[in-house]
Amino acid sequence: MSRVSIIVVNWNGWRDTLECLESLLRLDYPDFAVVVCDNGSSDDSLQRIADWAVQQGVSIARYRRAEAEAGGDPAERPWLTLIETGANLGFAGGNNVGLRYALARQDAFCWLLNNDTVVEPDALTHLVAAMRQDPAVGICGSTIRLHHDRDRIQALGGGYYHRFLGLPWHYGRFSRWSAAQPLTARAKRRMNYVEGASMLVSRRFLLEVGLLCEDYFLYFEEADWAIRGRGRFTLGYAPESMVYHKVGASIGTSSNPAQKSFTCDFYNIRNRIRFARRYHPLTIPTVYLVLLAEAALRALCGRWDRAGMILRLMANGAGGPELRP
Repeated sequence: MSRVSIIVVNWNGWRDTLECLESLLRLDYPDFAVVVCDNGSSDDSLQRIADWAVQQGVSIARYRRAEAEAGGDPAERPWLTLIETGANLGFAGGNNVGLRYALARQDAFCWLLNNDTVVEPDALTHLVAAMRQDPAVGICGSTIRLHHDRDRIQALGGGYYHRFLGLPWHYGRFSRWSAAQPLTARAKRRMNYVEGASMLVSRRFLLEVGLLCEDYFLYFEEADWAIRGRGRFTLGYAPESMVYHKVGASIGTSSNPAQKSFTCDFYNIRNRIRFARRYHPLTIPTVYLVLLAEAALRALCGRWDRAGMILRLMANGAGGPELRP
C-alpha cells in the first residue's frame, strides 16, 4: 500500500480545518497521515487543533518549520502532524513546507487539500486508484462540489486556461452533478490544470518537476505546476473522488466582482499578468484588453479603488510591492 501525506494549510481558520479533519477521520484508505501547516495564525489555531486531536484520541506530533522540513523524528508515525511555518507563506509556501516534510519521510503521494473542504470516505481511495492505473499521471483531481449546495459543481477535476483571455475556467462550473456526469470524460481529456482545492501529487512528479512556485502567493500555482510538468507527466481526474468546498471561506473568493475581497481581487489580477508574461508573453495585448474591461466593470460597481489597482498592476507589469493579508 502506498502511503499518502494529506497536506492542509491553515490560516486563521481552525473551525473549517477541524471540520475537514473530522471528514478525514472517516477515510477508508488504510495508509495515510495528515499534515496541517499553520501559516502564522493569530487565532490560536494550533492549540485548538491540538486539543481536538487529544479529544479524538489520535496521535500527534508538533514541529517548527526547520524540524519539519528535515523530516521530523523518523521514529514517530503520528496520524496528525502540526507544523508552525512561522509566517503567512501563502498557498504555495505553506504547502511546500508540508511537501518537504513528506518527501523527507519517503511518502509515495501527497494530497493537497484545502482546509475549507470536507471529503467522502472513499475520496482518497479513488484518487490513488486513478494514479496507479496510469503511472504517467503526475497530478490527479477530484470532483469539487459546493459545500452549501452539494449538487452544484465547482470543477470536474480541473479546467482549461484560455491564454488569450488570461483566464482559467473550471470544467462543469455552475452545472449540477446530476446533469454533469456525462461531461467527466471530456473534462479528463481537455483540462490543462487541476483545481487546487484537491490535488493528489506523486513523489516522482515532485522530484522531477519540483515544488509549487511561491511567486504567486495565491492563485495560478496549480496552472504553473501543470505547465512545468507538461511533456513529462499528464493530468488525471478521478470523478468518483468527491470533495465539498466552501469556496473562499479563508480569503473572500467570489466570481462576482462586487463581492470579491481586496485580497482575492489583487492576487487574481496580479497573477493573471504574471502567469501570462511568464508562459504566454505574446498574449499580453489581449489579456490587457480583458483587464481594461474588468477595470471598467469595477468602476461601474463603484469600486474605484479596485479599478485603480488593476490599472496600476497593468502599468507596472504586475511587479511592485506585495500585499499580505
